[in-house]
Amino acid sequence: MVGRPLFCWALAEAIFSSLDEIYVFTDDQDIIDFVEKQYTWTNKVKVMERSPESASDTASTESAILEFCENIGYAFDVLCLLQATSPFTKASDINACLQSVSGEYDSALTVVRAHRFAWDKAGMAMNYDIFKRPRRQDFEGLLIENGAVYVTTREALRSSKNRLSGKIGLVAMPEDSLTEIDSEQDWLIVEQLLMQRQRRKKQQQRITHFVLDVDGVFTDGCTWYDASGEMAKKFDMRDGMGLEILRQHAVDVIVMTSEQSELVAQRMKKLKITNVYLGVKDKFALLHNIVNEKGLSMANIAYIGDDVNDLANICSVGWSFTPNNATTEVKQQADIVLSKDSAAGAIREACEFIQKYNLRYE
Repeated sequence: MVGRPLFCWALAEAIFSSLDEIYVFTDDQDIIDFVEKQYTWTNKVKVMERSPESASDTASTESAILEFCENIGYAFDVLCLLQATSPFTKASDINACLQSVSGEYDSALTVVRAHRFAWDKAGMAMNYDIFKRPRRQDFEGLLIENGAVYVTTREALRSSKNRLSGKIGLVAMPEDSLTEIDSEQDWLIVEQLLMQRQRRKKQQQRITHFVLDVDGVFTDGCTWYDASGEMAKKFDMRDGMGLEILRQHAVDVIVMTSEQSELVAQRMKKLKITNVYLGVKDKFALLHNIVNEKGLSMANIAYIGDDVNDLANICSVGWSFTPNNATTEVKQQADIVLSKDSAAGAIREACEFIQKYNLRYE
């Protein structure tokens, strides 16, 4: 989903919320391995194996919640359930639900105000007078559960054995978060909505950090192998000079790649780039964490990538670039499609743009 595993959208927002601990509760070993490798930069995230009984297609969500609570001995004050298939969830939505149960409510959930006219099977209007049809912009509509965030106190959960009980608070989320993923067509719609959301939030300020992918950006995307493994990659020396000039103009350089490559590590050492992150599968979450730790804004970041695993960052940073030979999906979303191909001057061209762009802030 926009270059990230679907569950990462909700997981990363949980990390940046006010939650103290986040558990990924699953019976999927691939997901367990992924989480343990990808989120070492935070101490919030843990994994817990789920039983086959609570992970079956017919098992209720409540059965999984109660199994989890028994496993940890109900050692919490407030429990928050996040649906892994709700990519529109933001940290602010989670925090609003937590705030609700810290006040007058025993539990809370997220809803969407849908401005729709509802009917029952008998042909009766359920939420408006057909003889006084309101204008849609004046219509309060219905509050509909969107299945994204549920929060309950320990006492309420132990008493009711249900995610919602007692006095229930409501937290409104944007209407597009009501879109559910039940088909491939739904997936495509949600993906477009997510990219539009990220692009709407874009702002530009002075570029202080330039973040680069490697394969297909530094290199032409090709790797030579022999019987012992990775043998060679092609780099453009002029790109290295462009990055050196950028550093002289107070722009920090960060390298972020999904590959765990010793060749890349050696090349970055030669270029004297110290901020190098190898084996990164969730680039957006890591970049978000870097921005938070350094007290930056996404508006201060320029990013260059070439493939779908760069999409979330391409759609979110102040300025995004992609080489002329990048994938079509990325070229459609990048702010600037460079005239040069990867490993043939694309990075140097982006460096020159950043240098000239930053002059307006001198």
